[in-house]
Amino acid sequence: MVKQDELAGKRLVILGLARQGKALARFAAQAGAQVVVSDLRAPDKLADGLAELTGLGIQFVLGEHPLSLLDGTDVLAVSGGVPAGAPIVQAAQARGIRVTNDALEFMRRTPAQVIGITGSAGKTTTTALTGAMGQAAGRTTWIGGNIGNPLIADLARMQPGDLVVQELSSFQLELWTSRPPVVPPAVATVLNVTPNHLDRHGTLAAYAAAKANILRFQAEDGITVLNADDQGSERMAGMAPGRVRWFSMASLVDDGAYCREGQIWLRGRGGEPQTVCDVAQIRLRGRHNLANVLAAVTLADSVGIPLAAMRQAIADFRGVPHRLEMVATINGVQYVNDSIATAPERAMAAFAAFAEPLILLAGGQDKDLVWETWAQAVQRRVKTVVLFGALAPLLAERLAAAGTPPGRDVLRVVRAPDLAAAISEAAGLAAPGDVVLLSPGGTSFDAFADFAERGDQFRCLVQALAHPAGQQEA
Repeated sequence: MVKQDELAGKRLVILGLARQGKALARFAAQAGAQVVVSDLRAPDKLADGLAELTGLGIQFVLGEHPLSLLDGTDVLAVSGGVPAGAPIVQAAQARGIRVTNDALEFMRRTPAQVIGITGSAGKTTTTALTGAMGQAAGRTTWIGGNIGNPLIADLARMQPGDLVVQELSSFQLELWTSRPPVVPPAVATVLNVTPNHLDRHGTLAAYAAAKANILRFQAEDGITVLNADDQGSERMAGMAPGRVRWFSMASLVDDGAYCREGQIWLRGRGGEPQTVCDVAQIRLRGRHNLANVLAAVTLADSVGIPLAAMRQAIADFRGVPHRLEMVATINGVQYVNDSIATAPERAMAAFAAFAEPLILLAGGQDKDLVWETWAQAVQRRVKTVVLFGALAPLLAERLAAAGTPPGRDVLRVVRAPDLAAAISEAAGLAAPGDVVLLSPGGTSFDAFADFAERGDQFRCLVQALAHPAGQQEA
């Protein structure tokens, strides 16, 4: 007899009709819940999403989140774009209505072993690479979460012996408190903690506390993997109830992964170090990606993935879209898509990955972050910066205040009204040997649905440069 889902017969209100909201709505409706989906956008902006959920008996309330939605509601689910401080969420909590999200509902039900991955930078690359290691080992591996695929959509096909590698954002984790009980990942990591999403969380401490929820409620037999080179990650060791493992580019660790003499080494608690691979075998650009590989090695080892599978995955892995993605080389100029860089630290890691002269496309929307260090790094490293989007005036001010370092040419700063114009400006200024790098530092929400849509447009516009309309390919 199939066990009835706990949502059956209950009224579930979902706020937000994006990927997460749609996946949870479909799952809950099929489980027998009375589902209401509310989104602040108007119906004409949601046509595709509404069409996807046709025939499931779902009620829609669009253009607003009225408090009357809570009348008779048993459970309120929020998508990532809806803050925990929103009035309707606060009102639900005051009424004693359970507040949840798709990732938490997935964790309450999955039969599979879960690796949970969060951090300010590197989540997606580490998630994808760790998943590739599981697949290389021949294990049925599900990769998703904040990386783009809400895993609750795949729940019905999962088996107890499967492996789940789940990327989790601070937006998802801020609801992972002890009430209601959280079912935490068996293996969890906080890759790093740097200022991010302060417009949402208010303070760095609140942001870090949300990240820490991934490990805070683990069982004593759980495993936490932390970054010995990052203070924000390192200081969470005392919160972990179970075993703590480490990764480091700078020092040897007794339990985890590290670099020494151009090789990656792995060591288990009380065991002898084993060589994983040469650092030169890693195909990913940038020192930050070496940290991501070390994290993936430690995570994979924590669920029993053999070294041979790790080596194969590292050798084959070429990265993921929108993360230092090589789009094209046109007239000797490389065009690189790093649209995922939605914070200044991530942008700095990106342009540190190149030795070539850089034309940097920067801008988007701010998250109340600090830009002074970014401006100093741009002045030291970048040849030309093209600013676009809502952030452009602020970034121009920060760059002017940073000034030109001794021995450097004056940075050329160009303003463009949008991404298309920014690419056109960059193409006109670039010389053979240059790299045109989209690494915005800001979010995409001033002009795009998300960083992926921004990166897709960059890719399309660059490909149009390579093959102008009416021009035949050779």
